[in-house]
Amino acid sequence: MAFNPLDHKGIPLDKQVRNWQELNVDPIDPDRADPYTRCRIITMNGIEVEAIMFSHHFNRICPDMEVKRRLAEVRYIEQQQQKAVNWLLPGQSSVLETTIAYEQVAVDLTGWVARMEPDPYLKQAYEFGVLEDFDHLYRYANLYEMIEHRKAEKIVDGLTEIIPGRPTPLHHRAPVDNLREPYDRTKAAPVSKLHALTIMSAEQQTMNFYMNVGPLYMEPIARRLYQEIGLIEEEHVTHYESLVDPGETWWERLVNHEYNECYLYHSFMETESDPRIKAIWELHLNMELEHLRIACDLMREHDGRDPESILAPALPEPVTFEPNKQFIRGLLATQIDLTTLGTGYVREAHERFERMQEQINGAGHVPSDEVLEQHTAQFGSDYRLSTDGRHPDPAQRRQDEQE
Repeated sequence: MAFNPLDHKGIPLDKQVRNWQELNVDPIDPDRADPYTRCRIITMNGIEVEAIMFSHHFNRICPDMEVKRRLAEVRYIEQQQQKAVNWLLPGQSSVLETTIAYEQVAVDLTGWVARMEPDPYLKQAYEFGVLEDFDHLYRYANLYEMIEHRKAEKIVDGLTEIIPGRPTPLHHRAPVDNLREPYDRTKAAPVSKLHALTIMSAEQQTMNFYMNVGPLYMEPIARRLYQEIGLIEEEHVTHYESLVDPGETWWERLVNHEYNECYLYHSFMETESDPRIKAIWELHLNMELEHLRIACDLMREHDGRDPESILAPALPEPVTFEPNKQFIRGLLATQIDLTTLGTGYVREAHERFERMQEQINGAGHVPSDEVLEQHTAQFGSDYRLSTDGRHPDPAQRRQDEQE
């Protein structure tokens, strides 16, 4: 039977504060954990960070002290949830190993959302973005073998291919060409709103992660690659956040955030392979049910609307981490040469695109290309993990893939 969060009671808010022993969760074992368990952890960290920052922004513009108190109470619990989730990541994993896991999340989460999205315009936005994150995974995997002398196949476990996507140097576009048309909040399917919020949150945490960890490297090529891809993640956040209707009220956004947290925790509880981690997803779901109830009460009181008017009557099918290899290959065969113009997509290198390319790439020494050049000089070729045959785009095939 479909699960409707509005029909279930959660843990009372005053029973949700955890002590240090409860928050001090044991991390997953990087050598034995399911890679998709790690992907779920990374995803939920991004979702919790977005919930926290949204609440802070709401607090900054809210004049009602009683509402601010309610937001503060819930926000503190969200902070505890974020700490418990993010601290599940193992400390022995390097920043670059975590980076590769972040990009696996970007590929397989965005790929799944693109497959499930009912709106053609939104679907195209996810299809466009996933080919860029796919190439980022490829570039970081080459850097990983160069500076840590390990292969990324150990991290992704063959679930996600590592081959070229849309070339990273071509991701640099004029800022105005990263804006998309928003969905119409009065017409969009409820699942479309959840998809947009989920991918925006995931990309935002990646942007923030690269902003902070990039300068921690000593190797010049690593510092340069994080700087380049970090700028592209800014483009991606602009791309995805533009999809959200700016006409949504703050109360509506609050309810959507809490409903989406219920959706994802329920999805991951249903699909998690690790019983210990599954129990954490279940606990957090029961916390979020109460957060959703509070948000719904605030919407009724201050927005004069019932939350049922904007929410689905039950949760959609669970968000599922699974291989998207054939889907990605189909996009590689048909969309690898796309760029953007205004809020649409084109195949031609238009004037604004060429001007931006000249401004940022014109002097040469593009970091993402330098990585491949240095890897080839060191190992004889680039690093790839191709499990399903030759690259779909003949122009991206290595010599050993040619007929």
